[in-house]
Amino acid sequence: MMVPMTSQRSETTQQQEEAVHAVFDALPAWERRFRAARVSLPEWAEDAPDRSLFVSNATGTYEIYAWDRAQGAQRRVTDRPNGTTEATLTPDGEWIWWFDDTDGDEFGVWRRQPFTGAESSDGGDGGDGGDRGHGDGGHGDGGHGDGGAHAAQSDPEAVPGLAPSYPAGLALGRRGEAVVGRSTDEDGTTLHLVRPGSAEPLEIYRHRESAGVGDLSHDGALIAVDHTEHGDAMHSALRVLRVEGDAIHTVAELDDATGREEPLGLSCLGFAPLPGDNRMLVAHQRRGRWEPLIWDTATGAEQEIVLDLPGDVTAEWYPDATALLIEHSFRARSELYRYELASGELSRLETPTGTVSGASARPDGSVEFLWSSAEQPPVVRSTTGAVVLAAPGPQAPASVPVEDVWVDGPGGTVHALVQRPADAGEGPLPCVFEIHGGPTWHDSDSFAAGPAAWVDHGFAVIRVNYRGSTGYGRAWTDALRHRVGLIELEDIAAVREWAVGSGLADPKRLVLAGGSWGGYLTLLGLGTQPDAWALGLAAVPVADYVTAYHDEMEALKAMDRTLVGGTPEEVPDRYAASSPLSYVEGLGAPVYISAGVNDPRCPIRQIDNYVAELERLGKVHEIYRYDAGHGSLVVEERIKQLRLELDFVKRHMS
Repeated sequence: MMVPMTSQRSETTQQQEEAVHAVFDALPAWERRFRAARVSLPEWAEDAPDRSLFVSNATGTYEIYAWDRAQGAQRRVTDRPNGTTEATLTPDGEWIWWFDDTDGDEFGVWRRQPFTGAESSDGGDGGDGGDRGHGDGGHGDGGHGDGGAHAAQSDPEAVPGLAPSYPAGLALGRRGEAVVGRSTDEDGTTLHLVRPGSAEPLEIYRHRESAGVGDLSHDGALIAVDHTEHGDAMHSALRVLRVEGDAIHTVAELDDATGREEPLGLSCLGFAPLPGDNRMLVAHQRRGRWEPLIWDTATGAEQEIVLDLPGDVTAEWYPDATALLIEHSFRARSELYRYELASGELSRLETPTGTVSGASARPDGSVEFLWSSAEQPPVVRSTTGAVVLAAPGPQAPASVPVEDVWVDGPGGTVHALVQRPADAGEGPLPCVFEIHGGPTWHDSDSFAAGPAAWVDHGFAVIRVNYRGSTGYGRAWTDALRHRVGLIELEDIAAVREWAVGSGLADPKRLVLAGGSWGGYLTLLGLGTQPDAWALGLAAVPVADYVTAYHDEMEALKAMDRTLVGGTPEEVPDRYAASSPLSYVEGLGAPVYISAGVNDPRCPIRQIDNYVAELERLGKVHEIYRYDAGHGSLVVEERIKQLRLELDFVKRHMS
C-alpha cells in the first residue's frame, strides 16, 4: 500500500524530533537548561500589531527573529557569529532596524532590512522557519526555530554617513523620520534627527554627560531626551525638543535633580499613543520609590498616579490611551495591573507568582508578558490564558524554588534569595554566593540556568540584594556612593554570617561568584575579606578600577564619577579604596577569572593588570579569555564557561 507523501514527511519529521529529544534528554539537567530554546517577549509594530520581533537562541546563538502573526511565519533576521539582540520595528512594521557591532564591543551602526526579507539581491532569500536576555558577563542564561537566515552583514546602514558609536537610544517615526542617539569618547552624547529627503542627519543635541533618546511623539513633532547635564548619572532629567527646519526649540523641561541635596530621578516611559497628544508618561522618585506620572508637555500640568502598592511601580500606555498597564515590583517578585485613567480604578491582572520580565498591552486589550520563577523556566503568556510564543524543541528542566531570607545589616534589612538542593538535608552545605551585576539591578524570583546548575551539583545558592540594588526604594539604591564596593560587601558579609550561623553554609566551602559588577565584588571581597571565602569566580569583572575608568565606554565613566565622586585624578584615594587591585597582596583564596577581550564595560587591559599582579605574587589563579564582549550570546560558550568554573571548584575545594 502506498503511503501519501504528506504522511512520509510527517513520519520523518517525527523521527527527527524523537532523535533530537533523545540526545537532549541524555544530557545533564544543568546543560539542558542552557541548551533549551528560549524566546523573548515579542515587540510589535504600533500600527501593524501582527508584525513582531523577538530574540531567540534556537540555533545556539541569540539572534533576532521576525514573526508575521497573521501568516504564522517566522524567520531569522540576523546571523552573526557572536549574536545580535538589539533591534526594533518602524511603526508601520515595514522595516527592521538592528544594531551591528564588532564581536560584542557594542560600538557600531544601525542597519535595516525589510520585514519581509532581504532588501538586496545578494542578501539571501530570508525564507520561512519553524515555529531576547540580561545576563551578567557569562553568569546569565542561555531562546528559537531557525529559518532561511538573511546574510545580516549585507544589510545597508540605516543612516549612511553617521559614524560608528555606542548606542544611546533610538526612536522611529511614522513619516520615515528617526532620532538616533550616539555616544563616543570624543563627543560625549549626540542625538541626530534623520528626515526623509534630507541629505544628512541633523544634530539636535550634544553634551559631555550621558544622555539618551527618550521617545518620539505619535506625530513626530516632539522629541524627548533623558539627560544628566547636572552631572549625576544616576538621576536623569527630561527635555522635550521641537525641530522646525534646522531650528531646534526646547518645548519643556522636567528636572527633579538639579539643585537638590538629594537628587531624584526621572525617566521617559513614552508619549501618549494618539495623534496630537502631547502627554508623556514619566517615572519619578518623589516619594522614595519609582512611580508613574502623566506630564502634559504643552501646559506643564502633572498628574501623579498614586497607588496603594509597596515597592516600585512602572507603567506603559494601553494603545487607546484610556488606561495604563502597571508593573509592580516588590520583594523580588512582580505583578501586573490595569489602571483606568478616567475613574482611577485599579484591577489586578492574573499572573503566576514569580517575576514578569516585560509586558505589553495589545490593541484588543489583552496583555502579553514574559514570566518565570526560580523553579519554572520562562514562557511568553497572555492574560487570555494562552501561551503567546512557544520555544521549539525540548524544554528546560525545572529547578528548585527560592526561599526568602531577611538579615539585619549595617545599613538596614538585607533581602537574600536562597536555593538549596532538594535532597541535601539541612546542612551545613557548600554554598555559592552568586552576586548580581549592575550595581543598579536586583536578583528576583526568576529562572536562571547558572544558579540552578550549582544547585544540581549539591551547592546551596545565595543571592544578595545588597545596598545599591534596585527594587527596595531610592535610599537603598542611592546608598552606594563614595565607599563603592565596600558598602555592598558589608551586606554580603551580614548574609554570610547568617548562612553560617543558621547551619546552612559550611564556612570552609564558601564560593564568592558573580559577573560584571558581581565579578568586581568577588575580587574586592576576596581581597578585603580573605578569611571569609574558600574560592572566587569572577566573570568580566572590574579588577583595576583606575584603568577600567580610563578604558571603559563614556556612559560608564559618567556613572563612575557619580558613584565615586569624581575622576581617579580628582579622588584618587576613593578609587584606591574601592579597587580590587589594591588588595591583591592579601588574597588567600584561589580565583578563577573569565573575560571577554572586546568588552567595553569591563575592558581587558585592567583585567590583565590584575592577573599580572596575581602572577607576580604567586597567587593561585586561572584566567580564561574569550572572543566576545561583556559576556557571550553563544550558548556553547556559556556552557563551556560554566564547565570551567565547575572544574575549578572541584579541583580547589577541599
